[in-house]
Amino acid sequence: MNRAATILLTAYAPVTWGSTYAVTTEFLPADRPLFTAMMRALPAGLLLLLLARRLPKGVWWGKAAVLGALNIGAFFPLLFLSAYRLPGGMAAVVGSVGPLFVAGLSALVLSERPTTRTLLTGIAAALGVSLVVLKATGSLDAIGVLAAVASTASMSTGTVLTKRWGRPDGVGPLALTSWQLTMGGLLIAPVAFLVEGAPPALDGRNVAGYVYLSIAGTAVAYWLWFRGFGRLSATQVSLLGPLSPLTAAVIGWAALGQSLTAVQVAGMAIAFGATLFGQLKPREKAERAGTRPVAGAPAATGSFSSASKNGRKDSMDLSGAAVRR
Repeated sequence: MNRAATILLTAYAPVTWGSTYAVTTEFLPADRPLFTAMMRALPAGLLLLLLARRLPKGVWWGKAAVLGALNIGAFFPLLFLSAYRLPGGMAAVVGSVGPLFVAGLSALVLSERPTTRTLLTGIAAALGVSLVVLKATGSLDAIGVLAAVASTASMSTGTVLTKRWGRPDGVGPLALTSWQLTMGGLLIAPVAFLVEGAPPALDGRNVAGYVYLSIAGTAVAYWLWFRGFGRLSATQVSLLGPLSPLTAAVIGWAALGQSLTAVQVAGMAIAFGATLFGQLKPREKAERAGTRPVAGAPAATGSFSSASKNGRKDSMDLSGAAVRR
C-alpha cells in the first residue's frame, strides 16, 4: 500500500472521532461520560480480541495494561471531564498541542530531537484549531484545565511508549489495539459504576449511538490509528489529530445548524494546511557528507548504494523520526 493511502486510512480515525460530539448530544443519554467511555472501549476491545484471537504473553501483559491505561483508560475519562468543565472548545485547543507533546517526549525518551519544521507545523495546527473552537469566556475551571492537560499528556506518553516498545513478534496492530481497548475499558468500568451508579435505561436511539461509537468510532478507528504508527512517524500521525475538531465544526454547521464565522473558516484553513504540510516527507539532501564527488574525479559507480537496495530500514523522515503513536 502506498504512503498516500496509508495517510488516508489513518485519517479515518480523527475524522470519525470528530463526529463524537454530534452523536453524543443527539443519540446518547445525557450526563453519563464515564459510562459512555466504557461503552466505547470495552465492547470494541472484546470484539477485536475475538477477531485477533491473541492474548498477551509474558511482559506484554504489563505493557498492554500500561498502554491501555494511557491511551484509553485514563485518556477517555480525562477528556470527557475537561469537555464538561471547560467552555468554548478549550479542551480541543489543549488537545491540539498533542504533536508538540509527542515531539518533546520523543526527545526525552527516544533521544530524537524535533526539527524546527515539526515545531512550527504543530504550533500552526494548534493556532488554527483555537480559531475554530475557542470562544470568548470568563474564568477557566482549574480542574478542567488540569484534566485537559493530563489527557493530552496521557495520550502523548502512550504514543511514545507504543513506538519504544513496538509489538511482539508475530503480533499485528489488530491484536495490539484489542489489548489496549480491553484493558482500558476494564479500568474505566469500576470507576463508571462507582461515580455514576447503575447503567441508564437505553432506548433504540441510544443503542444505535453506542454501536456506532463502539464499532466505527473506536474499534475500526483505533485499529487504523495504531496501524498508521507502523507505517508513518508518530508526529505525522499526531498531526492528523486536528482533523477531529475540524470535522466536528463541519458536522455542526452541516447537520446541526450551527454557524461558521469568517475567523473560524480561516482557522480551519490554517489547521488543515498544517495537517497536510505535516504529512509531506522532507526532501533528502542531494549530497551527503563523504559522498560529494571531487572536481575532476570520476563518479562513483556502485560504491554507495541506497538504503532500500541494501535492505536497510533507515528512514530520512525527519518530521517525526519514526515515533509511533
